Amino acid sequence: MAKRDYYEVLGVERAASEEEIKKSYRKLALKYHPDRNPGDKAAEEKFKELGEAYEVLNDPQKRAAYDQYGHTAFDARARAAAGARAGGGGFGGFHDPFDIFREVFGGGGGTGSIFDEFFGGESRRDASGAQRGSDLRYDMEIEFQEAALGCEKEITVTKAEACEKCRGTGAESGSGTKTCTTCQGRGQVDQVLGGFMRVRQSCPRCDGSGRVVEKPCRVCHGTGRAERSSRIPVRIPAGVDNGTRLRLTGKGESGLRGGPAGDLYVVVHVKPHEIFQRDGDDLLCEVPVSFVQAALGAEMAVPTLEGTAHIKIPAGTQTGTIFRLKGKGVRNVQGYGFGDLHVRVVVEVPTRLNSTQRAKLEEFAATCDASVNPRSKSFFEKAREFFS
Repeated sequence: MAKRDYYEVLGVERAASEEEIKKSYRKLALKYHPDRNPGDKAAEEKFKELGEAYEVLNDPQKRAAYDQYGHTAFDARARAAAGARAGGGGFGGFHDPFDIFREVFGGGGGTGSIFDEFFGGESRRDASGAQRGSDLRYDMEIEFQEAALGCEKEITVTKAEACEKCRGTGAESGSGTKTCTTCQGRGQVDQVLGGFMRVRQSCPRCDGSGRVVEKPCRVCHGTGRAERSSRIPVRIPAGVDNGTRLRLTGKGESGLRGGPAGDLYVVVHVKPHEIFQRDGDDLLCEVPVSFVQAALGAEMAVPTLEGTAHIKIPAGTQTGTIFRLKGKGVRNVQGYGFGDLHVRVVVEVPTRLNSTQRAKLEEFAATCDASVNPRSKSFFEKAREFFS
């Protein structure tokens, strides 16, 4: 069965913004979540389809690949990635739709159940009350060359980590836990809305664990966590682009009551370059050449990311002529080779002439006939035919 268009799946236009895509996903994911449609296989498949569509369209690089090649972009990359699994990366495969749901809705614990988010989710809650730590986002600005060539960075993040005094237990030394009197150990409390609707949610006192510490830790006040700054190394792979999101597993906030740590997402922001512009893995730059070089031809050096390269300018080169230097662009972040460098020539007309230079040019002009400038000759001949 052919896959549906991802924009159609999410019900958005192809020019939809990131916020519009997210808003549509949230609405539809709630509608088709398996916990709201128990036993409904069609709803379950739609929920998975929504997760796949959102994962692609919410990622600038994946969205660009999809816009250009459609579903085949990921099919081809999946086959290529299969032979290099150890190297990581690639577009092959998609994440668990429940992980995507939890990430979008900001849930830290549970398994992505809708009841974890809105109704308490007693059936899926860890009996120990352990909760996964929250994911964090860090926005990093890097230089153009650092994005293209890759680099190593170190960032400082202030986050909740396991309390050193109580080692994450939340209790003073020698103190234990007791049954929460608010929820009677169930970890859940019922709340009545509007006089007739009953909603079950996590107990606010024990945070769903069913137990509270007898004597809270004086440092973390019973939470088991304390704010602390951490220095975290970050490897920026060659070829990342503006908006690329790097996931550092387990570098988010520490979990509660022995739960796993969340993840840290580093969002890359690339500074513009004075010479180069980027188009996917290709680079574009404009190089000025003198009137004499363009007329007579020349060999000239042009800048690249890693030094210089040489191109031959044929005699009679015009403004706008583009020279392609194969493999001198940006390394593909997925490992699929290098892009190209496209050099656009701009013929620079002299602006300040002394009397000698002006006389020489006037002498040169006097020796020229229409054959010297064939493009001008052709243009004016066509213009005369048009107005005749």
